Amino acid sequence: MNMPDSNSSRPLRTPVLFMVFNRLDTTKRVFEAIRRAKPPRLYVAADGPRADRPGEGEKVQAVRDYVMNSIDWDCEIKTLFRDHNLGCKYAVTGAINWFFENEEMGIILEDDCLPDQSFFMFCQELLGRYRDDKRIMMISGDNFQFGKERTENSYYFSRYTHIWGWASWRRAWNLYDCGMSTWPEIYGNRFLKDILSDKRAAKYWESIFNSVYHGSIDTWDYQWVFSCWIQGGLSIIPNRNLVSNIGFGQSSTHTRDKSPFSNLSTERIEFPLKHPTFVIRNVSADNFTEKIWYSQSRSRKILLGLKEIKLMFKSKSVWRGHGKSL
Repeated sequence: MNMPDSNSSRPLRTPVLFMVFNRLDTTKRVFEAIRRAKPPRLYVAADGPRADRPGEGEKVQAVRDYVMNSIDWDCEIKTLFRDHNLGCKYAVTGAINWFFENEEMGIILEDDCLPDQSFFMFCQELLGRYRDDKRIMMISGDNFQFGKERTENSYYFSRYTHIWGWASWRRAWNLYDCGMSTWPEIYGNRFLKDILSDKRAAKYWESIFNSVYHGSIDTWDYQWVFSCWIQGGLSIIPNRNLVSNIGFGQSSTHTRDKSPFSNLSTERIEFPLKHPTFVIRNVSADNFTEKIWYSQSRSRKILLGLKEIKLMFKSKSVWRGHGKSL
């Protein structure tokens, strides 16, 4: 259960981009979190229905109508509603481009990423703090360490770009390369091994990036990973999980499989935030991420993830009373 946030009395000054599609159930839950936060400027983007999906047009319209009819606070509203389906790659890229054409920085949520209320102020404070620090590319609301506390501070730095609820700046997004134009040079010189320092991780990501570059995967987020890495950029990761992905299932776009990362419980992050005194990547946290997620085959990574979760739950101190079945 989410506890009242001691920081909730502060007004949210940061704009929010809300990307929706055809799932009214998850949209309602995420929108309610946004409505409670009351951003002063709300950007709503939606891809168009797919022509080969009977009845999808009605679902898409129902989602749009719900959001627009439910905005009951004083805010500036901008919409980007597509008439035709562009697909994940171009619809999401276009929506974020549009957002940062209008805003210098902001928070980004998709219709299945349910944030704790403290997520909004966490992002707002750090957007201001690292506004001009070009080492930092984004702020994530996700923590996939399953209770392992990596620092005594409120957050740490990572190479990984967890985007189930995140925030960034125009200066960072301007470095996004949807077409991955420099991938042939990176691949040809085996630079990924230099970046990752792990042969298994490099092999995994070479396969992913090759597929994206050649158009085999309709997505936008792997290109963001690539763009951040070739710039040597870091992500901010909270020491608590602040966002839960509630979109796993048959009607989701990319997350249909059962996963140990689905419906993770969230926690309130405490304010005032405790800031690190230096900007250094947390290697232990990133190695953990690679071990249970990126560097393994699908079956192996789920098995390892579940084993890690079981081990975590054996330690009563891990969840501090917040342990729930995943």
